[in-house]
Amino acid sequence: MSAEGIRRVVIAGGGTAGWMAAAAMAATFGKRINVTLVESDDIPTVGVGEATVPSILTFHRLLKIAEPEFLKATMGTFKLGIEFDGWKNRDTTYFHSFGDTGQGCWAAGFQHFWLRGRREGMAAEYGEYCLELKTAEQQKFNLLSDTRLNYAYHLDAGLYAKFLRGVAEKHGAVRVEGTIDQVVTRSDNGYIEALLLADGQRVEGDLFIDCTGFKGMLIEQTMTAGFDDWSHYLPCNRAVALQTDATESPRPYTKAIAHDFGWQWRIPLQHRTGNGVVFCDRYVSEDEATATLLANVEGAHRTDPRVIKFTTGQRQKYWVKNCVAVGLSSGFIEPMESTSIHMIQQAIMWLLLMFPNQGIDDSVVQDYNDRLRREVLAIRDFIVLHYHVTERRDTPFWEYLANMPIPQTLQHRLQVFKESGQVFKPQDDFFAENSWIQVMMGQGIQPEGYHPIVDNMSSQELAAFLGNIQRQVQQGVAKMVPHEAFVKRYLGL
Repeated sequence: MSAEGIRRVVIAGGGTAGWMAAAAMAATFGKRINVTLVESDDIPTVGVGEATVPSILTFHRLLKIAEPEFLKATMGTFKLGIEFDGWKNRDTTYFHSFGDTGQGCWAAGFQHFWLRGRREGMAAEYGEYCLELKTAEQQKFNLLSDTRLNYAYHLDAGLYAKFLRGVAEKHGAVRVEGTIDQVVTRSDNGYIEALLLADGQRVEGDLFIDCTGFKGMLIEQTMTAGFDDWSHYLPCNRAVALQTDATESPRPYTKAIAHDFGWQWRIPLQHRTGNGVVFCDRYVSEDEATATLLANVEGAHRTDPRVIKFTTGQRQKYWVKNCVAVGLSSGFIEPMESTSIHMIQQAIMWLLLMFPNQGIDDSVVQDYNDRLRREVLAIRDFIVLHYHVTERRDTPFWEYLANMPIPQTLQHRLQVFKESGQVFKPQDDFFAENSWIQVMMGQGIQPEGYHPIVDNMSSQELAAFLGNIQRQVQQGVAKMVPHEAFVKRYLGL
């Protein structure tokens, strides 16, 4: 470490994780630190994280990224949520939208008013009270000052990394081309001292960020952080990805289609569609999964099917000594619910907030690890919910998921919601109460009770309350325009 503290930040690996880290570090600290990113043109990135969640807007604001410029560069479209097809059972579809549904009060969320309304036969479907859901259903979008939508993006991951590289280099980050051959550590304390590249280059640093993907070359192979395997909760361990030409106007949402052995994603960009199937090789072979994907995509193939192997789980520590894991090197939960880029962002944002200016402080490292782990555990529980709470028992895959033991933290949430309709959101839970409500009810849980404060309303008052919210949603949707037309107008295409 240099005498004046942390001044040289070295990022091992590029892709989305590496260039997000480089852009954020360089833009935040400017010339106070030197940011060097090492990547090899010969090592491909996974590059299938093409759907995001609304928190990415915060990251872009930090970097002062102009939205139209970003969307043009990444062939991006807008995303209002995810449609789940065939999850509760083969014949049902539900929608997990961003944003809020209805309006609650200080003591009770909207679901309590809705539950009483359903009991009295005066409430429409839950989704009728959500602007984002109804807008998505009609394949519309708009950016209006008086009718705000909560949204995220669909994007081309390869183009996004290229775009972020431009941002990072504009702020002074330096890219070094080369393959990492050896990680050099100090004999006195085990800290990483330098990366030795295959061509003989030596890249020294004070803080190293591991973005080397699943192999975790720094955090695991060098620092032996340890790994918690969550395959017993999330058994899928393979994905097959395929890009196809677009055959229809891009919908403002992701599709997640359940299959007998896993599920399929469909992500619409301006110029193409990202497709993939996620599965467990205990229940289906790679060839069979690939054949299922090929039978369920539309449009000419732009790429050959590509198999990606993974193990669900997380490092036991994300930060060890002077090494911080970001992205797939820190672990992987599941492609579902599009949390991969969000977790990259969270790892970076916490590192910026807790940056070890004068040197590594063990208490700060512990706090960083604890904070990230709590958030990852909450995301894990949310993903497990999709698989476990279902009526499906029609294949060995779904039979296992329905009967498997689940984390006690998730079991408690499900029990509370089933009995009372309550959703108490812990501080470290990224997903909003409305996300939990939409998925729990979409997967088949109907609460048995509601908060007694709702009974302070007369039936007439409740009917007027529900009707007014539904009319507001309808009026909001009326202000929207077709999604594809908005994208073209917004980007000047």
